[in-house]
Amino acid sequence: MTVLEAHDLHKNYVGGDGNSLIVLNGVNLTVQRREMIAIVGASGAGKSTLLHVLGALDRPTRGYVVIGGEPVHGRDETALGLLRNRTVGFVFQFHHLLREFSALENVMMPLRIAGKTEAEARSRAAELLARVGLSGRMSHRPGELSGGEQQRTAVARALAMDPGILLADEPSGNLDRENGEMLHDLLTDVVNDLEIGMVVVTHNRSLAARANRVLLLENGKLAPTDLTEVVV
Repeated sequence: MTVLEAHDLHKNYVGGDGNSLIVLNGVNLTVQRREMIAIVGASGAGKSTLLHVLGALDRPTRGYVVIGGEPVHGRDETALGLLRNRTVGFVFQFHHLLREFSALENVMMPLRIAGKTEAEARSRAAELLARVGLSGRMSHRPGELSGGEQQRTAVARALAMDPGILLADEPSGNLDRENGEMLHDLLTDVVNDLEIGMVVVTHNRSLAARANRVLLLENGKLAPTDLTEVVV
């Protein structure tokens, strides 16, 4: 089953000199359930921009995205927010957890925003934190958690609404090797066990090697690549 489609995506910006800067130049992508796709490329190639367009955080200059069978184009910001909340999970390099709330409360947040009762949200959040190995750390605030634990909490939060697609931008970029590998194991298990799709932007060769497909973003276009032939 297809969980995400991107058709002929273009993204242009106007530079400080007034000239047009082409970041995406005709990107096409299809992601299936239980498929992890790694996107690699040089810094500044537009990988994060692509991820933002795929997740409806930004609009393309041309082309369109379909998430879970629902087209993104033609929606106002409110409708886009609802679509993102229901269908897409995001994990970023920085966990973006709310410091004043516990791990449990952070994971509950998207559920409460979606209208779930406190009991429903608490039950789901506890289930997900146990799933990522943090059942004994639920009451801890982010400042009381290690970097790896913070990022696993962020993964649990991203999964709160049972999304069909998970988008991750350098998820292990701030972790040491041991915690990074634990996170990579978790993400691989999540894709297979929960039968979701995943697109991950990464410079980490170990994470990219776990993907079903590795794609290189270069000159605004995506193309299959071999990790032995590219610097990540």
